[in-house]
Amino acid sequence: MVNTKQSILSNYQNYAEEQQNVINALQRKLNHISFSRLGLFLVEILVVALVVNFGFHLAFGISLFLPLVLFLLLLRKQTSVQNELTYARHLLWVYKNEIEQITAGKNGYDHGDEYADEQHPYSSDLDIFGQGSLYAFINRCKTHEGMNILAGNLSAPAEKAIIEQRQQAVAELKQYILQTFHFRAQLLNHKPTQLSTIKNKVQLELPEQLAFVRHKGIRLYVRLIPFISLGTLALGVLFGGLIWQLLALVLVINSAVTFFNLSKINKVYNGFGNGSELLNAFSGTIRWTEAIKWESVYIKNFFSNRLDIKPLSFQIKQLAAIIQAFDARLNIFVSAFLNLFLLWDLKCSINLSKWYDQSAAETIGGLQRISRFEELVSLATLAYNQPNWTYPKIADSFYLDAINLGHPLIPDKERIVNSFNVVQTPTVDIVTGSNMAGKSTFLRTVGINMTLAFAGAPVCADQMSVSIFKILSYMRIKDSLNDHTSTFKAELNRLKMILDSIHTEKESFVLIDEMLRGTNSRDKYLGSKVFIEKLIELSTPALFATHDLQLSEMQLTYPSQVRNFHFDIQIAEGEMRFDYKIKHGPCKTFNAGLLLKEIGLTLT
Repeated sequence: MVNTKQSILSNYQNYAEEQQNVINALQRKLNHISFSRLGLFLVEILVVALVVNFGFHLAFGISLFLPLVLFLLLLRKQTSVQNELTYARHLLWVYKNEIEQITAGKNGYDHGDEYADEQHPYSSDLDIFGQGSLYAFINRCKTHEGMNILAGNLSAPAEKAIIEQRQQAVAELKQYILQTFHFRAQLLNHKPTQLSTIKNKVQLELPEQLAFVRHKGIRLYVRLIPFISLGTLALGVLFGGLIWQLLALVLVINSAVTFFNLSKINKVYNGFGNGSELLNAFSGTIRWTEAIKWESVYIKNFFSNRLDIKPLSFQIKQLAAIIQAFDARLNIFVSAFLNLFLLWDLKCSINLSKWYDQSAAETIGGLQRISRFEELVSLATLAYNQPNWTYPKIADSFYLDAINLGHPLIPDKERIVNSFNVVQTPTVDIVTGSNMAGKSTFLRTVGINMTLAFAGAPVCADQMSVSIFKILSYMRIKDSLNDHTSTFKAELNRLKMILDSIHTEKESFVLIDEMLRGTNSRDKYLGSKVFIEKLIELSTPALFATHDLQLSEMQLTYPSQVRNFHFDIQIAEGEMRFDYKIKHGPCKTFNAGLLLKEIGLTLT
């Protein structure tokens, strides 16, 4: 059965409803546990009152002990249920986020504002980053490294083989879309930089920080101290006397050893503090990826081919257990007891050193796998949510042919699609037309779908074949008071960037929307004309949107290198109607006079 947009939305709504029922059940369970704990507390108070009034009896002793044990068991159960509830709420958020994306175009993940760059060859003009951007539409990454990978793939084309491998990987991952929602839910509660912090900690800091626990003397002492401390304590209980003084001496030595190494221990712990929950989440996210026998080459390359190593999820789970034990130092009373009798912080540091020797190298590379999967999950979610989109064919050489190409950021009900193709040799395609008729949107439609295609994602078209181009755009040119740059100077800088690029990049594709707006009409025309002639000389394909009809006459001089297209309007009873469809030839109908008339100005 082929999914439709409506059936996908209906599935999300059903998942969200089911998840809300799970949350309600867990909340009721949590309430029952809380009431049970309160009841046990009251029972304990009652038993204490009976002991005070009637003296101690064996039955009272059992009655004192039993509620306490049950209370501790309930406390442990409550923690487990609370963790389940937190995860269930995260999963509900993931489902609701997809519902919001489909119904209102809102995505709760990062919008990629930090990647916005007006100097980039096309990202600012094509709305690749920032509010209402392609990145904001696609992104499902929570880790900063995952966001960086997605931004990188939307900023520059990959090689043909990599693009095709990524298409296969996205298509395969789409088959496991429900598992990817759980994957995302496990990462939802963590700060974007936490994965990078742990990776840098393991890779760059730990080798030097753990040097002090590699001394054989310290390791031997830490290994023996539990037997010495607890053995002396047992002897003191049995025989008393000087043994208590011996125990006191042992505890003083232990405290001195801990104090002497405290600054080094703190350096080891910093960066990991309270990180066990995060590491357990990472372990869970990785575990399902290890359970699947992946077919796509791109995903297979995420995994090591070595058979002599333990699964990465197990290695991260081991690290999480060490950090969880280390977290005991956060409770001052527990920490004092454990360090006095067991040298607990040193023991955890030694365990961390052993883990590092066995697992660090594999874990450092493996943590990157989380981010790489996140980026692919973003594209797979896009592919799942847009069942009518298609994967483009990547051609070996100069080619572009798109059928019913639409802008991915325009809602389905409002989107107008156009078919477009280039001929065998590069041409400059001059697009004329009325204000608001669709010229700029069409240029952005072509560019943004190329960006999707080169990232290995499906495109908003019924069919598309395209070779790999370096996209160069000239659309939103701004002046800058800070840089003392006028609009005209900013335009010249942009033109220079394009000219420099097409001299070095033979496979360039230029998108220009109304060139040289910052100068007079005569210079604007002459400058545009000479620029088009330069593109023709360098055999560089371009879409050139303009209001200047004189430029369309260049086809007479360059019949094989220049093509004319236009967007027009229909005027009925003084009203303008737009169909936003591209047509061959120069434009014949314009609307400036009507627009001026609406504000009280009449052209004569």
